[in-house]
Amino acid sequence: MINSLTSFAVCVIMKKGDMKMFIKIGENKFEISLENNITVQTLKKLLPLKSLMHELNGNEKYVYLDKTLPAKPKEIKFISAGDVMLFGNDCLVLFYQSFKTLYSYTKIGHIDDIQSLQKCLGSGDALVEWN
Repeated sequence: MINSLTSFAVCVIMKKGDMKMFIKIGENKFEISLENNITVQTLKKLLPLKSLMHELNGNEKYVYLDKTLPAKPKEIKFISAGDVMLFGNDCLVLFYQSFKTLYSYTKIGHIDDIQSLQKCLGSGDALVEWN
């Protein structure tokens, strides 16, 4: 029952205008369409956030947060370029390539402008501002 109430409260708290977040990489700004969950609500309380995201496997950038977030990981099976996910309860991941996976993640949101995102991120670490 408590989980149902928590989920309901999140739906009520998040307004339609709150369903977006932005990241900035260099001079490029990207809109993230957010999921409606407690993980996103908690992440938004940490903003603004500037992080050096590290390259991994030629398909993602990640950063470990200073604080943990509530997580409800699910087996995803397929990552789409532009997905923003939480791995575990403290690792924020930005995917810029699509691929199959066996790992579980909590969904944060999705960036639609994939081609520009891939160009901005490049092959090394990237400084990303979250707002």
